[in-house]
Amino acid sequence: MSTPKFLGREPAAWLALVAVLVKLAAAFGWDASPAVQAAVNGFAAAGMGVLIAVVAKDGLGAALVGFAQGALALALGLGLDWSSERQAVVMAFVTVAVGMWDRTQVTAPVPPTRPLTTT
Repeated sequence: MSTPKFLGREPAAWLALVAVLVKLAAAFGWDASPAVQAAVNGFAAAGMGVLIAVVAKDGLGAALVGFAQGALALALGLGLDWSSERQAVVMAFVTVAVGMWDRTQVTAPVPPTRPLTTT
């Protein structure tokens, strides 16, 4: 599957755009509760994680990170009272844990090269 043209090389920027559009709509008349706004942003983050996983052929890794971001956004919108530092630590842990697991599942498409030797 090739990258959808509308995503270009910046799928994370599109996710940020969705989040800003939700906030903009709420600021200018969309009467949505913080929980509904969190749900929209959470589902967008989870969906973008799956889309990135498919496009990047990353499989489960990007989908898990996107799901974790979406779940955290939803939980915060529904009343989870975590500081930004705690959120960052949890997301850093999820990202590193998924990255460590991904490393065991992925093979480099190019074989290693021998180091150049000079005499």
